[in-house]
Amino acid sequence: MTLTPYSMIDGITWPLIPAPLAAGLMAMQYQFEQSQWLSAAEIERRQFGQAAVLIRHALDTVPWYRQKYGALAIPGKLDGDFWRSLPMLDRSEIQDNFELMKSTRIPPSHGNIREYGSSGSTGRPIKVLGSDTTHFFWLCLTLRDHLWHKRDLAKKNGAIRTKVKSGSYSGWGEWSNSIASGPSSTLSIQTDINEQLDWLLKEDPDYLITHPSNLHALVSRAAEHGMRPGKLCEVRTFGEMLQPDLREMVRRVWGIKLTDMYSAEEVGYIALQCPETENYHIQSENLLVEILNERGEPCMPGEIGEVVVTTLHNFTMPLIRYRILDHAEVGPLCTCGRGLPVIRHIAGRQRNMILLPDGSTHWPSFPMADWLAIAPIRQFQMVQHDAQNIEVKLVCPRMLSAQEEAGIRAMLSKKFGHPFDFRFSYPEWIAPNPNGKYEDFISLVHERSVRR
Repeated sequence: MTLTPYSMIDGITWPLIPAPLAAGLMAMQYQFEQSQWLSAAEIERRQFGQAAVLIRHALDTVPWYRQKYGALAIPGKLDGDFWRSLPMLDRSEIQDNFELMKSTRIPPSHGNIREYGSSGSTGRPIKVLGSDTTHFFWLCLTLRDHLWHKRDLAKKNGAIRTKVKSGSYSGWGEWSNSIASGPSSTLSIQTDINEQLDWLLKEDPDYLITHPSNLHALVSRAAEHGMRPGKLCEVRTFGEMLQPDLREMVRRVWGIKLTDMYSAEEVGYIALQCPETENYHIQSENLLVEILNERGEPCMPGEIGEVVVTTLHNFTMPLIRYRILDHAEVGPLCTCGRGLPVIRHIAGRQRNMILLPDGSTHWPSFPMADWLAIAPIRQFQMVQHDAQNIEVKLVCPRMLSAQEEAGIRAMLSKKFGHPFDFRFSYPEWIAPNPNGKYEDFISLVHERSVRR
């Protein structure tokens, strides 16, 4: 796939002269093509070089960091030991110190201030400031994802998501004013699932992006009615944990691939799926991402740890060692040859962990096939109210029999590793969180501890 910018000079079509935004986007892709193949050690060296500039800016212009870091002596060359000696940044600190966390002297070349909001699955919203520069990196990484996966930008793109108005457009996004792309259509994710399927069949896009839970509902309903979008060749997911059986379900029902991405409103793209494997490559040119164990040390491949993120180019409101409350599994270097660090699996947030009576925790997995082997379940969600009680919400065409409920109790007890007291309820629909995301398991025990 190649990018085709519009010429900014009338009558000059070859070689054309791109507009400034297109020129910048293409120049960044040229750099990305080189940086992705650097060794892991060289990528880290360049990250620490940028991080040193960011920290000096934060100490000089951000009152909160001056208070937090005190008389911090920054070495001439940063390394991992120094970096991990810095205190981490909690969500509550951003909420409580918003005014103090803003830079008093933003470099004029970074452009206008932009505001990003996150309602948070924990119900603890935060507001973060960025700039035209941080937004530019978002656009650059969006294009990198398209280039990696060789999407044909001349084709039609569809989106079912939050924060969009339903409508049809002449391009794929903001950058399409500078780089040629085909039409796109959008639909609010709050639309009834049957109407979503009708919309998908009518619009018939070549590509579709939506949340994993919404995609699962779409594919399930399509399978029930024997429907398949005619031109659809790839679906993209974001915003939620990807359940392990969804890729195979999409391949089986629609015969196409699923590409996932890992992002957060406050920091942008964290990791994009490798074009050759199902690994996630951390976007190290924009973020310094750590995955740490309980001792604050880097996790080894195969270990799950806490995700800590530093925004390397946000000079408006720097987020240095920000705990986004996610956990992920580190992977070895990818077989594709890229030096970008690997996340093998995004485990979820602390509130998505089951808490057992003995104090141990783990992230449970609930493939849909396990539910359907017992009963005709369309949607489910479990809520742990305390150490022994779990509510099981089930959306079904009918009430389950006592035997079916017993089968689900046995299945869940095995997955959780403990025979909890399960209480069943049968809502007509399980709504997503206010941020549009859906969680199949929520531990209110963890939720209360996080709020404290």
